[in-house]
Parts: sequence; structure tokens; C-alpha cells
Amino acid sequence: MMAAIVARRVSGWIKLSGAMTVHVDILDLASLHLSSGEGRRLTLGLSLDALELGGERYLVRPAVIESRLDVARTTGSGYALRLRFDAALDGPCMRCLEPAAPSFGVDAREISQPVGGEELDSPYVEGGVLALRDWARDALVLALPPALLCRPDCAGLCPVCGIDLNAAGPDHHHESEPDPRWAKLAELRFDQN
Repeated sequence: MMAAIVARRVSGWIKLSGAMTVHVDILDLASLHLSSGEGRRLTLGLSLDALELGGERYLVRPAVIESRLDVARTTGSGYALRLRFDAALDGPCMRCLEPAAPSFGVDAREISQPVGGEELDSPYVEGGVLALRDWARDALVLALPPALLCRPDCAGLCPVCGIDLNAAGPDHHHESEPDPRWAKLAELRFDQN
């Protein structure tokens, strides 16, 4: 039965209710043999490739992410899918460039109802086969904040001298540059007779 669930490429692991573990990243949903209204929860292991964000490379940790996939058969030939996992990204902080490893919780849902129109047609399910790895990667990217930081209150780098403001302390400051809009006034000379 377990071998029937595996379709095409193999690079994650799957465990069905305490059964043996098998590696997959593409899942043949028809092999679950679900009837309308029936569902199943799968425990999965996913391996995701590194992400490139803002020209920097971020490794996804752990190397094998434990996740849960809930699959429910809808009426007709469709499926309701829910994928949940936690992952961290290792790479430079987007403010101070120090190492950062923020973690994120992902909770993604998809509906694949082929006769329900374009909005109910999941891009991750084609011919009853779920592209699990692609869906997990996209779900992780959508869960990311606008900036990946080493800590929520990261002060970043000084725009004048480039020092890490997290280490510089509150006494770090520079003389402010004169406002360039007032530069011409500095050229005025008043003759004193």
C-alpha cells in the first residue's frame, strides 16, 4: 500500500498513522483511495531548497521539515488540502548583516475542484497528483515577513559610518549635515560698515 502512494520523484518522507516511512515530494492523491467526504492526515518530511531573497541566500532548516498534510475528498473528483509546518531560514539579517535564523509557522490551504472554475483549480494539483514540494516552498515564501531580521528590534547599520548600531550603543551619533536646501544662504555675506 505504501509504495502505491509514491509517485514520480522521491525526496521527502511520509508516515501514515504509525506505518513505515517512505520518501516523496510528489503525492498521487488517487492512491489514498478516499471516497467523498473521507479524509486522511499524513505526517510528512519535506526537504526544501535554499531561498534567494534580496540577492542573499537563505538555507531552510531543518534539512528535513516535519509537517502535516490533511487531505479530504470533496464531492466529484476534487480535494481539500491543508499543509502545516515550522521552518527557519539561516542567512544574513536584512538590517545589520549579522547571522539570522528566524523561524516561521506555515499553515496553507488549497482546494482542487477541477469542475469548479479557475479559482477552485489548484496550481499544485494536476491529474490527481499533488506537487507537494512546490506547494510547501511557495507557502513558506508567502509566510515570510517583509524583512528577515536577527531579532525584532534590530537597529541596523549606521547610514553615515556603517557601524552595527546593535553593538554601538545609544551614545553613537554624528554631527548632522546641514540641510542642502539652505546651502545658498551660507554664501550670503553682509558687509558691515
